[in-house]
Amino acid sequence: MKKRILVAPLNWGLGHATRCIPILTALDASGFQPIIASDGLALTLLQKEFPQFSSIELPSYGVTYSKKGSHFKLKMIKDSPKLVKAIKAEKKAIRDIVETHNISGIISDNRLGVYNKHVPCAFITHQLNVLSGTTTWFSTKLHEKYITRFNECWVPDAESDLNLSGKLGHKKHLSITTKYMGPISRFTKMDLEESIDLLVLLSGPEPQRSLLEDKLLKEVKNFSGNVVVVRGIPQKQQTIEQKQGVTIYNFMTSNRLEKTINQSKLVLSRSGYTTVMDLAKLEKKAFFIPTPGQTEQEYLAKRLTQQGFVPSCSQKDFSIFLLDKISEYKGLKSFNTQVDYKDLFSLF
Repeated sequence: MKKRILVAPLNWGLGHATRCIPILTALDASGFQPIIASDGLALTLLQKEFPQFSSIELPSYGVTYSKKGSHFKLKMIKDSPKLVKAIKAEKKAIRDIVETHNISGIISDNRLGVYNKHVPCAFITHQLNVLSGTTTWFSTKLHEKYITRFNECWVPDAESDLNLSGKLGHKKHLSITTKYMGPISRFTKMDLEESIDLLVLLSGPEPQRSLLEDKLLKEVKNFSGNVVVVRGIPQKQQTIEQKQGVTIYNFMTSNRLEKTINQSKLVLSRSGYTTVMDLAKLEKKAFFIPTPGQTEQEYLAKRLTQQGFVPSCSQKDFSIFLLDKISEYKGLKSFNTQVDYKDLFSLF
C-alpha cells in the first residue's frame, strides 16, 4: 500500500501552492500517494492541477493586506490573534486528518500548525530570517519557534553564496535539520519564438493584487507591442478578453503559463520568491514591483536590482516607460540544479 503524504501550502498569494506542484509530481513519481490540503485560491489551483489527487480544505488564516504599504506591519499585528487562532484550528484539523486518512508524512509550505508528532513532518520556507524592519529579530525568533516543531526544514534555494534568497534563506544557526533543495520550479525552459512583447503576471493577496491590476491596465495602454495579462484568479472556467490590444486571462494552468512565459520577451510582476525562482529557471528579462510594505519582496527586488539582474521600483512610482531600463540589466539566470527528491523523501 502506498504511503499517504499530506502536502499543505499556505494560501497567501499563489506562490506557496505553485512551488508545491513539482513536489506533488515527484511524490507521485516516487510511489507515494499525495493528498492536498489548503484553502481558498491555493486549494482551487492545486485541485485544477491535480484532479486525480484527494484534497482537504483547511481552516483559513483569513489575513489580508492593508491598502497602504506603510500600514502593513500594523495590520499584521492587529491580525495576529486571528492568526494564532487559525494555527490552533489547523493543528486540531491535522490531528483528525492524520487519523482518519492514514497519513504517513506531512509537507507543510509555511503553514505553521500543519504538523503532528506521530508522523515525520517537513516545513518548506525560504525565510529563515523573517524581515520586518526593526522587529526582524522578534519575527525570526517566533518563526523559528514554530519551525522547530517539525522534523526537517527544507529551503528552496542553493546553500552556496550564489543563491536567490540572500539573507532570507541563509542563517548561521538553526536548531533543526535543514536541507537546501536548490531553487525549485514547475517550469522548463523551451526554445520557442518570443511572440509576446510584454507579459504581466498579477498575484498576491488582496487588496494589493487588485490595486496593482487597476494601475497596470491603465499603464499598458501606453505600451507599443503585444501585451498579455494573467490576473492570477483561479476560477472554474478560464476566461479570455481583449481590451485595446491587450489579451487578459483570469488564470492559466501550469502548462499554458509555462508556454506563455517562454514566449515572452519581458515579464512584469511582483517579486515574490516563487516568481523569482520560475523566471530564473526560464532565464527571463523582467521588471519587479514588490507588494507595498512586504519587506521580503522589497528586499528581493532591491537585491536583484543591485546585483544587476532585474530593475524594480515601488508600486506608486511605476510608469510603463520604466520598462526601457530592462535592456540595461542581465536578466535572471538558471541554476540548473536537480532536486534530490530521494534524499528529501527518505524522511518518510
